[in-house]
Formats: sequence, structure tokens, C-alpha cells
Amino acid sequence: MPFLRNCWYVAAWDDEIPKQGTFHRRILNEDILLTRDAEGEVRALRNRCPHRFAPLSIGTRMGDAIECAYHGLRFGLDGQCLFNPHGSGQIPANARVQTYKVVVRHLLAWIWMGDPDRADPSAIPDLVGLDPDRFAINRGYMHTPANYEYMTDNIMDLGHIEFLHKGLLGSEAVRHAEIEVKQVGNVVHSNRLTRNEILPTALELLYETEGKPVDRWLDVTWYPPGNMQLVVGVTGTGQPERIGREAPGVHLMTPETDDSTHYFWSNARDFRRDDDQLHVALDQGFQLAFEHQDKPMIMAQHEAIGGEDFWEMHPVILEGDAGAVRARRILRKLIKEEQAVG
Repeated sequence: MPFLRNCWYVAAWDDEIPKQGTFHRRILNEDILLTRDAEGEVRALRNRCPHRFAPLSIGTRMGDAIECAYHGLRFGLDGQCLFNPHGSGQIPANARVQTYKVVVRHLLAWIWMGDPDRADPSAIPDLVGLDPDRFAINRGYMHTPANYEYMTDNIMDLGHIEFLHKGLLGSEAVRHAEIEVKQVGNVVHSNRLTRNEILPTALELLYETEGKPVDRWLDVTWYPPGNMQLVVGVTGTGQPERIGREAPGVHLMTPETDDSTHYFWSNARDFRRDDDQLHVALDQGFQLAFEHQDKPMIMAQHEAIGGEDFWEMHPVILEGDAGAVRARRILRKLIKEEQAVG
């Protein structure tokens, strides 16, 4: 299925992009060069010279210009060719590199891969938990050789945590959770609420529940095409719902190709902010859950699917799939509408 283009994708964590030099990453099958201008603003260009299509990322940075390593054409960060060292030096009219709109927000560099005239920064999701003045933040990046929609499914249906993350993130209470799915415009909310749950040891230590039963909420908000806010919180069983200690996180899926995904994640807390030992333990826990549990499963799933279309395989739909299914249908609708406009 084609990609949705008139929307914001995460290109990188802001601090992945060097203050000098260049950084490149493939997004929607296009190799994108990310760099900063003299004022430190992030700029994005197609990572290939329009002459013989050599990657500009192996060229030489010269102030706010990049010289192609192959034939020496020099391009400004606005994509315009500034210098042709050959013949009369005349610059051909089509000697221009495609550029992309970029906005830095929530510690992330967001890129618009569609019509630049439609790039509206207000359409970037208003994510919670990426404010370092308020939160202690664990965050990371994981490359996964699988289609991004299956990565999205993994977060939209957290029923898997009892089984795939047994003893780490899930318990038997998860299967009995109250599930609520609702849609507001093109945004999908997929919420779970457990009752009278004894948390796994790792979460018990984080939330300091001392082995007492709690009610836990795991609320996911999906913004097309694959950006999700996940808020997890606990309170004593029988206390008012969704009032207690919360840990807001993000799970942001950007397609690299049809069969590979850039996965940006974070988890934040406004409690125990100065607990360095906890911070390290959380990093290790997320590494275990994402790299050694989620990723191998999704890669195995990808291999088993073998490129077949999701709907043509006639998947079994369980109650907990409602949010993921709703997101898939909305995304397909948006792509069809975008293609119809042209």
C-alpha cells in the first residue's frame, strides 16, 4: 500500500543531527540528508545530486552549502545549485535538490514528505512527556525490518504484554481489562483498565506499590499515520480512576521502506526524577522488552506473512484488536483520499 505523504513523520531525535556535518536516513523509500544551517536550524534535502545521483552525504560541507564529491557541483541548503565548476560555469535550470519542511518539537525533528504548501506545524501531535524540565525521560531508537503497520498494531493492542512480556510488563489481569475504543476525527483512542492487579516486580518497584493491588490504565492515542502516545498509570484498587502516578510515553513509527521501520520511543516520569539507579534499570528493561521481545516477534511475524496483504489473509479479530483495526482502516481511507486528489 502507498504511504500517506501529507502528514508529519519523525525523521530523527533532534540530538541525532550533528551541529556540523550531515546525517542521513531513508524515509518512505527516499534517502533524506539532515543537517543544520549556520543558525543551528535543521534542514532536510534529498540525499542525491541531480547530476549523476551521487549521495550528497559523502560530499564536503562548505558553510551553508554542500559540494558533491563526484563532480564538484555545489548546492545550498535550500537545494539550489550555487556553483558549477565545468565549462562556462552556467548552472542548468534543473540543477536543484528536493528539499523538505522540517519542524523540531518534543525533542524530535519532524519531516513533511508531501506537498510543502500543505505543511502545517499545528498538525504535529501534542505529545506529553517530552519536556525535560518537567520529566525524567528514557528514550531511544530501534530499527526493525518489518512493515510499520505491524509495529503500530503491537502498541495499539497491548493484550500481548501478558504473554510476550511475561513477568516484566504484564500479568493475568491484563486479559480481563476493561477495553474502550473511541474515535475522534481521525484519531483513535484504545484504552485498557485493569482492576485489582498485582503488578509484576519491575513495575511494582517503579510505582512503589509494595505488593498491594492496584488499578492500572494503559491508554493509547493513535495519530495517523503511526504516531502514538501511551500513558500508563496506577492507583490503589477502588480509588478514583486514572488519578495516580503516571508514566507518559511515545511510540512513533516512521516507515523506512515498505518492509522496514524507524521506531522512536520514550517513557517519562515526574516522580523519582533524580533516581539514577531507577533510570538505568528502566533503560535495561526497555532494551529487554523492545529489542529482545517485541522485535524478534515482529520480525518472525513479518517473515511468516511473506508480503501478503493484511486483509486478504482474513485475520482473526479479537476484542482487543478493535483499536488497531480502526487505525488501519482510517489510514487506508486517508491514503485513498490523498491519491484521489493527486
